[in-house]
Amino acid sequence: MKIYYTIGLLIVSNIFMTFAWYGHLKLKDYSWFSNMSLIKIILFSWSIALFEYMAMIPANKIGFVENGGPFTLWQLKVIQEVITLVVFTIFTLLVFKNESLRLNHVIGFVFLILAVYFIFKK
Repeated sequence: MKIYYTIGLLIVSNIFMTFAWYGHLKLKDYSWFSNMSLIKIILFSWSIALFEYMAMIPANKIGFVENGGPFTLWQLKVIQEVITLVVFTIFTLLVFKNESLRLNHVIGFVFLILAVYFIFKK
């Protein structure tokens, strides 16, 4: 069950992280946001990133093998990176319609899947 909690929290965390890091690039289309100064945009993004941390920290705590979880630090990091790229890809394709998924992106993802395989290999 800890596997599902860990992965679920990592997914939630990465949804917030992606919006905090890249959402402001799309929100500039709204007049209330486009007039914000850089410091206000940073504070806005940090307020969203707070929710990222509220999911990421418990995910790592629950999932870490020395806390009774199923994953080593290496495994947690690789899982997080793969989830980040999947969430980022979905976000980019849905929110930024002018971006496309190309063959080189798919090839890069295949290499990441191979990284997961080798990190988990005993």
